Amino acid sequence: MTDYLDFFNKYIMGAVQMLTGFYFYVRFLKRRVGLLYFVLSALLGIVIMTVIRSGGFAEFAAYLIFLAANGILLCKADIATAFLYAIVTGEIMQLCYGIVNSVLCLVYPLMKSFDREIIGNVFMLSGNIALPAAVLCCFIIYKHLSYDETEKSRYALMLIMPALTVFLVGQYIGHVIYGNTITTDVAGKILNADHFQMLVVQLLAMASLFCIMFAYKKLLENFRLNTKLSLLEQEEHSLNRYVDETKTRYEKTKSFRHDIKNHMTVIKELLKNGNSRQALDYIGDMESAAEEFSLPCSTNNPVADILLGNKLGIAKSMGIDTACSLILPYPCPVRDIDFGIILSNALDNAINACKSIDGSNEKYISVTGKIQGDFILIEIENSFQGKADFKNGTGLSNIRAVAEKYDGAMNVRTQGNTLILSVLLIIPQHPESISRQNS
Repeated sequence: MTDYLDFFNKYIMGAVQMLTGFYFYVRFLKRRVGLLYFVLSALLGIVIMTVIRSGGFAEFAAYLIFLAANGILLCKADIATAFLYAIVTGEIMQLCYGIVNSVLCLVYPLMKSFDREIIGNVFMLSGNIALPAAVLCCFIIYKHLSYDETEKSRYALMLIMPALTVFLVGQYIGHVIYGNTITTDVAGKILNADHFQMLVVQLLAMASLFCIMFAYKKLLENFRLNTKLSLLEQEEHSLNRYVDETKTRYEKTKSFRHDIKNHMTVIKELLKNGNSRQALDYIGDMESAAEEFSLPCSTNNPVADILLGNKLGIAKSMGIDTACSLILPYPCPVRDIDFGIILSNALDNAINACKSIDGSNEKYISVTGKIQGDFILIEIENSFQGKADFKNGTGLSNIRAVAEKYDGAMNVRTQGNTLILSVLLIIPQHPESISRQNS
Protein backbone atom coordinates (compact mmCIF):
# COMPACT_ATOMS: atom_id res chain seq x y z
CA MET A 1 0.00 0.00 0.00
CA THR A 2 2.77 2.40 0.94
CA ASP A 3 4.56 1.73 -2.35
CA TYR A 4 1.42 2.66 -4.31
CA LEU A 5 1.02 5.85 -2.29
CA ASP A 6 4.66 6.71 -2.89
CA PHE A 7 4.17 6.24 -6.64
CA PHE A 8 0.97 8.31 -6.58
CA ASN A 9 2.55 11.17 -4.65
CA LYS A 10 5.80 11.18 -6.57
CA TYR A 11 4.61 10.77 -10.15
CA ILE A 12 0.88 11.46 -10.40
CA MET A 13 0.71 14.37 -7.97
CA GLY A 14 4.18 15.46 -9.04
CA ALA A 15 2.98 15.77 -12.64
CA VAL A 16 -0.14 17.67 -11.51
CA GLN A 17 2.03 20.01 -9.44
CA MET A 18 4.35 20.57 -12.41
CA LEU A 19 1.41 21.34 -14.70
CA THR A 20 -0.12 23.71 -12.16
CA GLY A 21 3.14 25.56 -11.56
CA PHE A 22 3.89 25.84 -15.28
CA TYR A 23 0.33 27.03 -16.05
CA PHE A 24 0.46 29.92 -13.57
CA TYR A 25 4.06 30.74 -14.46
CA VAL A 26 3.03 31.28 -18.09
CA ARG A 27 0.04 33.37 -16.94
CA PHE A 28 2.31 35.51 -14.73
CA LEU A 29 4.37 36.27 -17.84
CA LYS A 30 1.17 37.20 -19.77
CA ARG A 31 1.88 34.62 -22.46
CA ARG A 32 -0.10 31.85 -24.17
CA VAL A 33 1.29 28.35 -24.67
CA GLY A 34 -0.25 25.34 -26.42
CA LEU A 35 -1.45 22.25 -24.53
CA LEU A 36 1.38 20.15 -25.95
CA TYR A 37 3.96 22.38 -24.25
CA PHE A 38 2.19 21.91 -20.91
CA VAL A 39 2.33 18.13 -21.20
CA LEU A 40 5.97 18.13 -22.32
CA SER A 41 6.83 20.52 -19.52
CA ALA A 42 5.26 18.25 -16.89
CA LEU A 43 7.05 15.16 -18.25
CA LEU A 44 10.40 16.91 -18.51
CA GLY A 45 9.98 18.35 -15.02
CA ILE A 46 9.30 14.89 -13.59
CA VAL A 47 12.41 13.53 -15.34
CA ILE A 48 14.57 16.32 -13.95
CA MET A 49 13.22 15.89 -10.43
CA THR A 50 13.78 12.11 -10.68
CA VAL A 51 17.38 12.48 -11.86
CA ILE A 52 18.19 14.96 -9.09
CA ARG A 53 17.54 12.78 -6.06
CA SER A 54 19.41 14.90 -3.54
CA GLY A 55 16.30 16.87 -2.60
CA GLY A 56 16.69 20.08 -0.68
CA PHE A 57 18.10 23.15 -2.36
CA ALA A 58 19.52 21.33 -5.42
CA GLU A 59 16.11 19.95 -6.38
CA PHE A 60 14.32 23.27 -6.04
CA ALA A 61 17.14 25.16 -7.75
CA ALA A 62 16.73 22.80 -10.71
CA TYR A 63 12.98 23.48 -10.67
CA LEU A 64 13.55 27.25 -10.75
CA ILE A 65 16.09 27.01 -13.56
CA PHE A 66 13.70 24.76 -15.48
CA LEU A 67 10.85 27.32 -15.16
CA ALA A 68 13.11 30.27 -15.99
CA ALA A 69 14.47 28.48 -19.07
CA ASN A 70 10.90 27.97 -20.30
CA GLY A 71 10.17 31.64 -19.65
CA ILE A 72 13.22 32.83 -21.61
CA LEU A 73 13.15 30.36 -24.52
CA LEU A 74 9.46 29.58 -24.88
CA CYS A 75 7.73 32.72 -23.57
CA LYS A 76 10.42 35.18 -24.78
CA ALA A 77 10.55 36.95 -21.41
CA ASP A 78 13.61 38.88 -20.26
CA ILE A 79 15.97 37.07 -17.89
CA ALA A 80 15.16 39.08 -14.74
CA THR A 81 11.38 38.76 -15.14
CA ALA A 82 11.66 35.04 -15.99
CA PHE A 83 13.64 34.33 -12.81
CA LEU A 84 11.46 36.57 -10.63
CA TYR A 85 8.25 34.75 -11.54
CA ALA A 86 10.01 31.38 -11.38
CA ILE A 87 10.95 32.19 -7.78
CA VAL A 88 7.40 33.36 -7.04
CA THR A 89 5.87 30.19 -8.52
CA GLY A 90 8.28 27.86 -6.74
CA GLU A 91 7.93 29.77 -3.49
CA ILE A 92 4.14 29.53 -3.49
CA MET A 93 4.29 25.78 -4.05
CA GLN A 94 6.95 25.30 -1.41
CA LEU A 95 5.31 27.46 1.26
CA CYS A 96 1.87 25.91 0.76
CA TYR A 97 3.29 22.43 1.20
CA GLY A 98 5.34 23.65 4.18
CA ILE A 99 2.28 25.18 5.86
CA VAL A 100 0.29 21.98 5.39
CA ASN A 101 3.21 19.93 6.78
CA SER A 102 3.35 22.14 9.87
CA VAL A 103 -0.39 21.74 10.44
CA LEU A 104 -0.13 17.96 10.02
CA CYS A 105 2.76 17.82 12.51
CA LEU A 106 0.65 19.72 15.04
CA VAL A 107 -2.27 17.34 14.51
CA TYR A 108 -0.19 14.13 14.50
CA PRO A 109 0.09 13.73 18.33
CA LEU A 110 -3.71 13.70 18.56
CA MET A 111 -3.75 10.53 16.43
CA LYS A 112 -1.40 8.45 18.59
CA SER A 113 -4.15 5.96 19.52
CA PHE A 114 -4.68 4.92 15.88
CA ASP A 115 -2.65 2.50 13.83
CA ARG A 116 0.63 4.15 12.90
CA GLU A 117 0.75 2.77 9.36
CA ILE A 118 -2.81 3.90 8.57
CA ILE A 119 -2.20 7.35 10.04
CA GLY A 120 1.04 7.61 8.08
CA ASN A 121 -0.76 6.82 4.81
CA VAL A 122 -3.57 9.26 5.63
CA PHE A 123 -1.06 12.00 6.41
CA MET A 124 0.84 11.22 3.22
CA LEU A 125 -2.31 11.78 1.17
CA SER A 126 -3.37 14.77 3.27
CA GLY A 127 -0.22 16.60 2.23
CA ASN A 128 -1.77 17.06 -1.23
CA ILE A 129 -4.23 19.55 0.29
CA ALA A 130 -1.40 22.01 -0.29
CA LEU A 131 -2.02 21.92 -4.06
CA PRO A 132 -5.50 23.59 -3.98
CA ALA A 133 -4.05 26.15 -1.56
CA ALA A 134 -1.22 26.85 -3.99
CA VAL A 135 -3.71 27.22 -6.85
CA LEU A 136 -5.68 29.78 -4.80
CA CYS A 137 -2.54 31.78 -3.95
CA CYS A 138 -1.33 31.74 -7.56
CA PHE A 139 -4.74 32.85 -8.79
CA ILE A 140 -4.82 35.78 -6.35
CA ILE A 141 -1.37 36.96 -7.46
CA TYR A 142 -2.23 36.49 -11.15
CA LYS A 143 -5.59 38.27 -10.86
CA HIS A 144 -4.74 41.11 -8.50
CA LEU A 145 -0.98 41.47 -8.01
CA SER A 146 0.59 40.84 -11.41
CA TYR A 147 1.20 43.61 -13.92
CA ASP A 148 0.92 43.72 -17.71
CA GLU A 149 4.23 45.48 -18.35
CA THR A 150 6.49 42.59 -17.38
CA GLU A 151 9.33 43.97 -19.49
CA LYS A 152 10.39 46.41 -16.73
CA SER A 153 13.34 44.14 -15.88
CA ARG A 154 15.26 46.74 -13.87
CA TYR A 155 12.54 46.65 -11.20
CA ALA A 156 12.35 42.86 -11.39
CA LEU A 157 16.06 42.75 -10.45
CA MET A 158 15.32 44.80 -7.33
CA LEU A 159 12.70 42.27 -6.16
CA ILE A 160 14.57 39.07 -6.94
CA MET A 161 16.73 39.31 -3.79
CA PRO A 162 13.93 39.69 -1.18
CA ALA A 163 11.83 37.07 -2.99
CA LEU A 164 14.80 34.71 -3.12
CA THR A 165 15.51 35.28 0.58
CA VAL A 166 11.96 34.30 1.51
CA PHE A 167 12.29 31.33 -0.80
CA LEU A 168 15.48 30.10 0.87
CA VAL A 169 13.95 30.43 4.34
CA GLY A 170 10.97 28.36 3.22
CA GLN A 171 13.34 25.90 1.57
CA TYR A 172 15.21 25.42 4.85
CA ILE A 173 12.00 24.85 6.76
CA GLY A 174 10.44 22.52 4.21
CA HIS A 175 13.40 20.26 3.48
CA VAL A 176 15.66 20.44 6.52
CA ILE A 177 13.19 20.50 9.39
CA TYR A 178 10.50 18.48 7.58
CA GLY A 179 12.64 15.92 5.81
CA ASN A 180 11.95 12.25 5.24
CA THR A 181 12.86 11.32 8.85
CA ILE A 182 10.40 12.15 11.65
CA THR A 183 11.35 11.58 15.27
CA THR A 184 8.60 11.22 17.87
CA ASP A 185 8.50 10.59 21.62
CA VAL A 186 6.40 7.96 23.38
CA ALA A 187 3.41 10.33 23.39
CA GLY A 188 3.55 10.67 19.60
CA LYS A 189 4.83 14.24 19.63
CA ILE A 190 7.17 15.10 16.73
CA LEU A 191 10.50 16.29 18.08
CA ASN A 192 12.02 17.85 14.97
CA ALA A 193 11.04 21.41 15.80
CA ASP A 194 8.54 23.79 17.34
CA HIS A 195 5.93 23.29 14.63
CA PHE A 196 3.62 26.08 15.73
CA GLN A 197 6.52 28.49 15.46
CA MET A 198 7.40 27.08 12.04
CA LEU A 199 3.77 27.47 10.94
CA VAL A 200 3.80 31.13 11.95
CA VAL A 201 7.12 31.70 10.15
CA GLN A 202 5.80 30.15 6.96
CA LEU A 203 2.54 32.13 7.11
CA LEU A 204 4.60 35.30 7.53
CA ALA A 205 6.77 34.25 4.59
CA MET A 206 3.66 33.82 2.43
CA ALA A 207 2.39 37.23 3.57
CA SER A 208 5.80 38.70 2.72
CA LEU A 209 5.55 37.26 -0.78
CA PHE A 210 2.16 38.92 -1.29
CA CYS A 211 3.59 42.20 0.00
CA ILE A 212 6.54 41.94 -2.41
CA MET A 213 4.23 41.37 -5.38
CA PHE A 214 1.94 44.21 -4.25
CA ALA A 215 4.96 46.53 -4.01
CA TYR A 216 6.13 45.36 -7.46
CA LYS A 217 2.76 46.15 -9.02
CA LYS A 218 2.58 49.58 -7.39
CA LEU A 219 6.13 50.35 -8.43
CA LEU A 220 5.37 49.60 -12.08
CA GLU A 221 2.09 51.51 -11.91
CA ASN A 222 3.90 54.54 -10.52
CA PHE A 223 6.49 54.24 -13.29
CA ARG A 224 3.74 54.15 -15.92
CA LEU A 225 1.87 57.08 -14.36
CA ASN A 226 5.06 59.15 -14.10
CA THR A 227 5.79 58.44 -17.76
CA LYS A 228 2.28 59.48 -18.76
CA LEU A 229 2.51 62.58 -16.58
CA SER A 230 5.80 63.54 -18.21
CA LEU A 231 4.30 63.12 -21.68
CA LEU A 232 1.22 65.11 -20.70
CA GLU A 233 3.44 67.90 -19.39
CA GLN A 234 5.26 67.94 -22.72
CA GLU A 235 1.92 68.07 -24.53
CA GLU A 236 0.74 70.87 -22.29
CA HIS A 237 3.93 72.79 -23.01
CA SER A 238 3.39 72.36 -26.76
CA LEU A 239 -0.26 73.35 -26.49
CA ASN A 240 0.65 76.43 -24.48
CA ARG A 241 3.02 77.35 -27.31
CA TYR A 242 0.10 77.03 -29.72
CA VAL A 243 -2.00 79.25 -27.44
CA ASP A 244 0.77 81.88 -27.37
CA GLU A 245 1.02 81.73 -31.15
CA THR A 246 -2.74 82.17 -31.38
CA LYS A 247 -2.57 85.25 -29.17
CA THR A 248 0.22 86.71 -31.31
CA ARG A 249 -1.79 86.15 -34.48
CA TYR A 250 -4.82 87.71 -32.83
CA GLU A 251 -2.87 90.83 -31.89
CA LYS A 252 -1.51 91.14 -35.44
CA THR A 253 -5.00 90.68 -36.87
CA LYS A 254 -6.38 93.27 -34.46
CA SER A 255 -3.70 95.72 -35.55
CA PHE A 256 -4.42 94.99 -39.22
CA ARG A 257 -8.15 95.58 -38.68
CA HIS A 258 -7.36 98.82 -36.87
CA ASP A 259 -5.36 100.07 -39.89
CA ILE A 260 -7.82 98.88 -42.54
CA LYS A 261 -9.61 102.25 -42.65
CA ASN A 262 -6.34 104.00 -43.34
CA HIS A 263 -5.55 101.52 -46.09
CA MET A 264 -8.96 102.05 -47.70
CA THR A 265 -8.44 105.83 -47.59
CA VAL A 266 -5.12 105.48 -49.40
CA ILE A 267 -6.67 103.27 -52.08
CA LYS A 268 -9.55 105.73 -52.63
CA GLU A 269 -7.14 108.63 -53.05
CA LEU A 270 -5.02 106.67 -55.51
CA LEU A 271 -8.09 105.80 -57.58
CA LYS A 272 -9.38 109.39 -57.50
CA ASN A 273 -6.07 110.61 -58.80
CA GLY A 274 -6.12 108.02 -61.57
CA ASN A 275 -3.24 105.99 -60.15
CA SER A 276 -4.98 102.64 -60.70
CA ARG A 277 -1.71 100.78 -61.15
CA GLN A 278 -0.43 101.93 -57.77
CA ALA A 279 -3.80 101.13 -56.22
CA LEU A 280 -3.57 97.53 -57.51
CA ASP A 281 -0.05 97.18 -56.17
CA TYR A 282 -1.21 98.52 -52.80
CA ILE A 283 -4.08 96.00 -52.74
CA GLY A 284 -1.61 93.23 -53.59
CA ASP A 285 0.54 94.24 -50.62
CA MET A 286 -2.55 94.15 -48.40
CA GLU A 287 -3.37 90.63 -49.64
CA SER A 288 0.17 89.48 -48.84
CA ALA A 289 -0.13 90.95 -45.35
CA ALA A 290 -3.53 89.29 -44.86
CA GLU A 291 -2.11 85.86 -45.84
CA GLU A 292 0.24 86.02 -42.87
CA PHE A 293 -2.81 85.88 -40.60
CA SER A 294 -4.62 83.11 -42.46
CA LEU A 295 -4.45 79.45 -41.45
CA PRO A 296 -4.79 76.34 -43.63
CA CYS A 297 -7.66 75.10 -41.42
CA SER A 298 -10.56 77.07 -40.03
CA THR A 299 -12.31 75.02 -37.33
CA ASN A 300 -13.88 77.89 -35.38
CA ASN A 301 -11.42 77.12 -32.54
CA PRO A 302 -8.22 79.27 -32.58
CA VAL A 303 -6.05 76.76 -30.73
CA ALA A 304 -7.17 73.86 -32.95
CA ASP A 305 -6.50 76.03 -36.04
CA ILE A 306 -2.91 76.68 -34.97
CA LEU A 307 -2.29 73.04 -34.00
CA LEU A 308 -3.74 71.65 -37.23
CA GLY A 309 -1.79 74.20 -39.26
CA ASN A 310 1.44 73.12 -37.56
CA LYS A 311 0.90 69.34 -37.80
CA LEU A 312 -0.53 69.33 -41.34
CA GLY A 313 2.26 71.68 -42.40
CA ILE A 314 4.78 69.10 -41.19
CA ALA A 315 2.89 66.40 -43.10
CA LYS A 316 2.92 68.44 -46.33
CA SER A 317 6.67 69.03 -46.02
CA MET A 318 7.06 65.23 -45.97
CA GLY A 319 5.09 64.77 -49.19
CA ILE A 320 1.86 63.71 -47.48
CA ASP A 321 -1.42 64.97 -48.98
CA THR A 322 -3.64 66.64 -46.38
CA ALA A 323 -7.26 67.70 -46.14
CA CYS A 324 -9.22 69.28 -43.31
CA SER A 325 -12.95 69.87 -42.95
CA LEU A 326 -13.36 70.04 -39.18
CA ILE A 327 -15.79 72.39 -37.46
CA LEU A 328 -15.78 72.77 -33.67
CA PRO A 329 -18.21 74.66 -31.47
CA TYR A 330 -16.86 77.78 -29.80
CA PRO A 331 -17.20 78.42 -26.93
CA CYS A 332 -17.41 74.76 -25.96
CA PRO A 333 -17.52 72.63 -22.78
CA VAL A 334 -14.50 70.72 -24.14
CA ARG A 335 -11.32 72.43 -22.96
CA ASP A 336 -8.85 73.63 -25.57
CA ILE A 337 -6.10 71.45 -24.10
CA ASP A 338 -8.33 68.36 -24.47
CA PHE A 339 -8.93 69.12 -28.15
CA GLY A 340 -5.17 69.56 -28.38
CA ILE A 341 -4.49 66.14 -26.82
CA ILE A 342 -6.84 64.44 -29.28
CA LEU A 343 -5.58 66.18 -32.40
CA SER A 344 -1.85 66.22 -31.57
CA ASN A 345 -1.68 62.52 -30.64
CA ALA A 346 -3.89 61.44 -33.55
CA LEU A 347 -1.92 63.45 -36.11
CA ASP A 348 1.44 62.32 -34.71
CA ASN A 349 0.31 58.69 -35.10
CA ALA A 350 -1.01 59.40 -38.62
CA ILE A 351 2.26 61.06 -39.68
CA ASN A 352 4.31 58.14 -38.30
CA ALA A 353 2.05 55.66 -40.13
CA CYS A 354 2.52 57.55 -43.42
CA LYS A 355 6.29 57.72 -42.92
CA SER A 356 6.49 53.91 -42.91
CA ILE A 357 4.77 53.62 -46.31
CA ASP A 358 6.88 52.91 -49.40
CA GLY A 359 7.60 56.01 -51.45
CA SER A 360 5.60 54.82 -54.48
CA ASN A 361 2.34 54.41 -52.53
CA GLU A 362 -0.17 57.12 -51.76
CA LYS A 363 0.23 59.00 -48.49
CA TYR A 364 -2.55 61.14 -47.12
CA ILE A 365 -4.13 62.44 -43.93
CA SER A 366 -7.70 63.69 -43.73
CA VAL A 367 -9.27 65.40 -40.70
CA THR A 368 -13.05 65.62 -40.61
CA GLY A 369 -15.61 66.33 -37.96
CA LYS A 370 -19.21 67.26 -37.45
CA ILE A 371 -21.52 68.46 -34.71
CA GLN A 372 -24.90 66.84 -34.28
CA GLY A 373 -26.96 67.86 -31.29
CA ASP A 374 -24.95 67.16 -28.16
CA PHE A 375 -22.30 65.14 -30.00
CA ILE A 376 -18.98 65.97 -31.64
CA LEU A 377 -17.49 63.32 -33.92
CA ILE A 378 -13.85 63.81 -34.93
CA GLU A 379 -12.28 61.43 -37.46
CA ILE A 380 -8.65 61.29 -38.55
CA GLU A 381 -8.16 59.11 -41.62
CA ASN A 382 -4.75 58.20 -42.96
CA SER A 383 -3.08 55.71 -45.24
CA PHE A 384 -1.00 52.99 -43.61
CA GLN A 385 0.93 49.89 -44.51
CA GLY A 386 1.13 46.74 -42.44
CA LYS A 387 -1.01 44.48 -40.31
CA ALA A 388 -3.98 45.80 -38.36
CA ASP A 389 -2.36 45.19 -34.98
CA PHE A 390 -2.44 48.34 -32.90
CA LYS A 391 -0.84 48.56 -29.46
CA ASN A 392 -2.55 50.63 -26.81
CA GLY A 393 0.27 53.15 -26.61
CA THR A 394 0.41 56.31 -24.55
CA GLY A 395 -1.02 58.45 -27.38
CA LEU A 396 -4.13 56.33 -27.86
CA SER A 397 -4.50 55.96 -24.09
CA ASN A 398 -4.51 59.75 -23.71
CA ILE A 399 -7.11 60.13 -26.47
CA ARG A 400 -9.30 57.47 -24.88
CA ALA A 401 -8.96 59.18 -21.48
CA VAL A 402 -10.16 62.49 -22.95
CA ALA A 403 -13.09 60.78 -24.72
CA GLU A 404 -14.16 59.04 -21.51
CA LYS A 405 -13.82 62.32 -19.62
CA TYR A 406 -16.66 63.67 -21.78
CA ASP A 407 -18.67 60.40 -21.60
CA GLY A 408 -17.64 59.54 -25.14
CA ALA A 409 -15.63 56.80 -26.80
CA MET A 410 -12.67 56.16 -29.10
CA ASN A 411 -12.53 53.61 -31.90
CA VAL A 412 -9.80 52.51 -34.32
CA ARG A 413 -10.69 50.58 -37.47
CA THR A 414 -9.23 49.81 -40.87
CA GLN A 415 -10.63 49.69 -44.40
CA GLY A 416 -8.07 48.17 -46.74
CA ASN A 417 -4.96 50.34 -46.48
CA THR A 418 -6.81 53.10 -44.64
CA LEU A 419 -6.84 53.60 -40.90
CA ILE A 420 -9.65 55.59 -39.30
CA LEU A 421 -9.52 56.93 -35.75
CA SER A 422 -12.92 58.08 -34.49
CA VAL A 423 -13.43 60.11 -31.31
CA LEU A 424 -16.93 60.82 -30.02
CA LEU A 425 -17.46 63.52 -27.40
CA ILE A 426 -20.73 64.41 -25.66
CA ILE A 427 -21.22 68.14 -25.07
CA PRO A 428 -24.51 69.04 -23.35
CA GLN A 429 -25.50 72.46 -24.62
CA HIS A 430 -25.97 74.23 -21.31
CA PRO A 431 -24.55 77.76 -21.03
CA GLU A 432 -23.56 77.27 -17.43
CA SER A 433 -21.48 74.17 -18.29
CA ILE A 434 -19.76 76.05 -21.10
CA SER A 435 -18.77 78.94 -18.88
CA ARG A 436 -17.63 76.56 -16.16
CA GLN A 437 -15.41 74.53 -18.52
CA ASN A 438 -13.81 77.60 -20.08
CA SER A 439 -13.14 79.30 -16.76
